[in-house]
Amino acid sequence: MDLRDLKIKRLGIDAEKFGRIFSFVDYANVNYWYEKDQRGADENILHEGQKLIVDIEKLGGFIRLFSEHKRFYYGWNPRVKKNWHVTLKAERCGFIKNTKPMQFIRHYMADGEHARGGFNDSEIKQDIAGAYIEIPKSNFDVEISVDALRLMEKYDTFCLFSGDSDFSYLAQYLKKKRKKIIIVASGQVFHTLKELADLYINAQDIKGSIAVTKNLAPVRGRGLDIGSVSDGQGSQ
Repeated sequence: MDLRDLKIKRLGIDAEKFGRIFSFVDYANVNYWYEKDQRGADENILHEGQKLIVDIEKLGGFIRLFSEHKRFYYGWNPRVKKNWHVTLKAERCGFIKNTKPMQFIRHYMADGEHARGGFNDSEIKQDIAGAYIEIPKSNFDVEISVDALRLMEKYDTFCLFSGDSDFSYLAQYLKKKRKKIIIVASGQVFHTLKELADLYINAQDIKGSIAVTKNLAPVRGRGLDIGSVSDGQGSQ
């Protein structure tokens, strides 16, 4: 058994059990898996100004170890040109990509609500209803579900890189069709989705295979203390 097979076996991905695997990456979800990690892929403590991110090339290489087909779903920000490189890199790394521009949802700031990290005047806007910021939003629940059903006769196992509860209904349907399911996710995963999985892989267990440490320039205006309004949208 070579190193490749050993790595996959340790995660529980058995070729005989799972057969042909197709992977579907909800990158808006994946992109934030290690947002709060204080240690890098090598488990060394991250220094100030560093963060752990998912590297698309490493992610593609990891998925290629066990999956015959890999698809990449991502909403790009039309206002930030450097954001577009994410989809280009995914294509170079062998992903079948499905992309669309983000939408921006107005979030009106309540009295006493403060920006975390500090927004400048151009980011906090004003209209007749009050002060607001624009939250980027772009989900691919429909696109992933349609592709999963459209390609269903070509795979034995549906491998989803996301813990989004919206995929539970799709997972239930695929189980009825005798498909196996692998869920790769981080943090709290909706219990129904986790229970439907034939194999659940915690993102922390593959951190060394898909993540890299990035040195950050000072960034202003990362977000508000308003919870996950943007459904985890973001970019490297």
